[in-house]
Amino acid sequence: MNPAGEGLQQLDAISVLNAKTTLVQLLVRAGVHPGDAGELIGLVEAGTLAVAHTRIGGHGGVAPTEKGELYASGWLDGARAVADELGAVAERALRDAVGADASADALDARPPAGRMELERAKVAVLPLYLSFTAVSDLDPEVSEQVLTAVLGTLTTRQRTGYAGQLTRFADDHRVRLERMYAEYGPGSTIAIHGRYSLLHSPTSIAVLERLLTEPTALREEWDAAELPPAWLEGLTTAWGTPA
Repeated sequence: MNPAGEGLQQLDAISVLNAKTTLVQLLVRAGVHPGDAGELIGLVEAGTLAVAHTRIGGHGGVAPTEKGELYASGWLDGARAVADELGAVAERALRDAVGADASADALDARPPAGRMELERAKVAVLPLYLSFTAVSDLDPEVSEQVLTAVLGTLTTRQRTGYAGQLTRFADDHRVRLERMYAEYGPGSTIAIHGRYSLLHSPTSIAVLERLLTEPTALREEWDAAELPPAWLEGLTTAWGTPA
């Protein structure tokens, strides 16, 4: 019980909608397209549900034993049922957020990258890049073209979790990335223009992750965007693996 003598406080559906509508309107006033604002809010909702699903699933594996085996068995069955339903709700919320249809493969397709997907990718790569090196002066338009090619290798589902995927990649390879940017990035003796140009762009982390994970798909998107093949070769050389 809380100090006011009330039970657990929960928002009703109308109050939740009011908060969402208020946030959308504030974002629109700041210049964000209503559809983009709704997509971002929807992704936050879907992510919150996914986190709750993971937590409930984790706790569901340990049942209380003091009330007997039959009780514990029923407790586990109930926990699994709740977790399964919450997972389904999270999946539906994700589909709604990205505008995917109800088909089973909608989230696993690779449509052209949308404006908000591109913006989210920009927000994801910059702090990771700055954790290794300094801001450089590579043309922002070129960076957008590079990120569009990168996102073209990802499904809609993968794009929604791409920030986390990039962060894990950076954490797993931190020492090697530090060495690479020190030798080839801003502040090094390597010129910004040339085969190592990508090392002067925040997009380089995204390109490298895709180059190591989906090299064929990346090269296809790269060629379709008519980006310089030498940039991929330079990044591969800087990383220290055969091209």
